[in-house]
Amino acid sequence: MIYELRTYWAAPGKLDRLHARFRSLTLAVFARHGLQVIGFWTPVDPNAESGDLVYLLAFPDQAAREARWRAFDEDPEWQAGEAASEVDGPLVVKATSTILTPTDYSPLT
Repeated sequence: MIYELRTYWAAPGKLDRLHARFRSLTLAVFARHGLQVIGFWTPVDPNAESGDLVYLLAFPDQAAREARWRAFDEDPEWQAGEAASEVDGPLVVKATSTILTPTDYSPLT
């Protein structure tokens, strides 16, 4: 199993719209394409380093991760919904992704 830690920095004034897009669109498309969500978090005191939204996904392996993200990116519902949510400009100004593997002493192994 591998994990992907994703951190998003919302465009000024658009964090609520980003949350709404996850609630109303992204999670359903994730589920359809097998992107397993472990959890979502927001920093207590967001700053330039912390980002505004952090979430963790789980995948069986790197090949599954790549295939599932490709299917997500190509999904017509996602493409249309993303475009509709960004008619006034992007909701995210920066995003990072870190691939993680559990240590041998992690409860996740």
